[in-house]
Amino acid sequence: MSNRIVDKEITLVRYYPNYKTALAWYQDLELCRQVDNRDTVYDLPLLKGMYKYLDRHGDLFYIKYKNRLCGDVCLQPDGEINIVIAKPFQNRHIGRRVIGEIINLAKEKNIPQLRAQIYTFNTQSQRMFQKAGFTKADATHYMLQL
Repeated sequence: MSNRIVDKEITLVRYYPNYKTALAWYQDLELCRQVDNRDTVYDLPLLKGMYKYLDRHGDLFYIKYKNRLCGDVCLQPDGEINIVIAKPFQNRHIGRRVIGEIINLAKEKNIPQLRAQIYTFNTQSQRMFQKAGFTKADATHYMLQL
């Protein structure tokens, strides 16, 4: 899988080990709570394990915004989407634009339905997925039929 251009500001860069950059995102306790409902930040072994799992089981990319890596996104074969945008880059509609490209990738792979698990307190991600066309399936799951 090669890199994917989202628009003039955003590129999805195929995953490669870049733990120093990525670990900084996962050192933000609020971000860890948003995405994993964790009360602790990631350490290097946990980050490596997560990336190795996602890379083996899906299409994993870094999100590059204006030539700076600022997050990651993974499309799993079952249609689950995992996305993280570092705090300094949130509220710029990066996630929504990235999800649009992930929808295109899912269509190319003939994945009929996308889903995302979002904790009830993460209203920012809920709004992002809804603006991308997802509907709420239950308290924590959002779906999109393709």
